[in-house]
Amino acid sequence: MGRKVRLGVVYGGKSSEHEVSLRTALSIIQAVDPDKYEVVPIYVQLDGNWIKGETIAGKLNSVESLRLNAAPEAAEEGKDGQTGQLVLMKKRKDAPVLGLGTEVDVIFPVIHGPNGEDGTVQGLLELANLPYVGSGVMASAVGMDKWMMKNVFAQAGLPQGKYLGVLRSRVESDSEDVIRQIEAELGYPCFVKPANMGSSVGISKAKDRDGLLEALKLAAQYDRRLIVEAFIKGRELEIGVLGNEQVVTSVVGEVIATKEFYDYEAKYKGAGTELQIPANIPQHVADRIASLAVQAFQAIDAAGLSRVDFFWDEENDQLYINEVNTMPGFTPYSMYPMLFAAAGISYSELINRLVELALERHADKQRNQVSAEALE
Repeated sequence: MGRKVRLGVVYGGKSSEHEVSLRTALSIIQAVDPDKYEVVPIYVQLDGNWIKGETIAGKLNSVESLRLNAAPEAAEEGKDGQTGQLVLMKKRKDAPVLGLGTEVDVIFPVIHGPNGEDGTVQGLLELANLPYVGSGVMASAVGMDKWMMKNVFAQAGLPQGKYLGVLRSRVESDSEDVIRQIEAELGYPCFVKPANMGSSVGISKAKDRDGLLEALKLAAQYDRRLIVEAFIKGRELEIGVLGNEQVVTSVVGEVIATKEFYDYEAKYKGAGTELQIPANIPQHVADRIASLAVQAFQAIDAAGLSRVDFFWDEENDQLYINEVNTMPGFTPYSMYPMLFAAAGISYSELINRLVELALERHADKQRNQVSAEALE
C-alpha cells in the first residue's frame, strides 16, 4: 500500500455559519477511509486565528473535539498551543505565512458563507500553491455574490426571475425611492437578501411596503449589497453537479417547505420542511434541469462540486434558475450528498472523488507558465 493521502480539512471561519462548518468537518472526518487518508484538522477561529491540530488517526465523536485552542503566547511567537499549532503566524518574522505544503497533500475547505466559500480562502490556497476541493477564486466569489451571479446567468442566457440590486447606502439615504422602484419593477411579494450570505441568513419575504422596509433593513445588517427578487410561484427543485470540465449530475430533489421559504431553521434544524429525493417530476423536466445546471456550472467556471437550485412553474412548465452554491451543505444529511447517494455515489465515495478532482485540477494548473522567460 502506498502512502496515505494527507487531507487537510479547513473549517470554522469568521462567519455566521461557523457552527454549520464544524458539523460538516466532523462528518467528513468520520467518513473518510483511515486506510487511505490521514486527516489534519485546521480550525479557523471566530477571531480569525488559524490553528492546526494533530493528525487524526481514529474517529472523532463530537463537534467539541474540533474546537482547537491555542495558548495566548502561540499567537505572539508562533509556538505550539495547548491543543494545536498555529498555521498562520502573525508576529514571528521568519515564519511562513502558510506553511502547510510539507504537511498536507490536499485541502478540503468547508468554511461556509463569507470569508470562506467566497474566494477568500481559495485565494490564500492559490498563493500557497496547495490543491483544494471545490471552485477557484472567481467561481467561488461569483457563486457567493447573488447579484453578480444573476448578472452572469443573464449573460449566459439562463432563464431566471426578475431581480434588482440595491446598495445599502441607497437604502439608508433614500429608502422611499428604493421602495418605489421595487414596487414598480418587481411588485409584491418579493424576497430581499444580502448579496453575500449563505444558508438563507438575513433573507425575508416582503408582502407590503412596511414589510419591505423591514426586510431591507435586515438584509443591510449583513452586507452593503442587497438583492431583491420577484416572487416566483413554483416548486423548489435542486440538483448536484460533480466534476471539473467533464461533469456528472445527480438525481433531482425537491424541497417541500411548509414555512414561507426554505430558511436557516428549515435547512439545519429540519423545521417546517421536507426533502423528497428523487423529486416526483416528469422526466423532461429532470433532463432540462440537468442541462441548465451544467450550463450554470460552466458559466461561472465552477469546479469540483455545486448544488444548483431551480423553481419550476408547474402550471406553465417553466423553469427558472435560482442560484449555484459552490460549497453546499456537506453532511450525510445535506441535500447535495443525499442527491448523489440516490444516484449511487455514497458519501465516502463522494469525498474520494472530490479529492481526486482537486488533485487533477491542481495538476492541470501546474502546466501554466508563470514566467515570461518562455516568451523570450
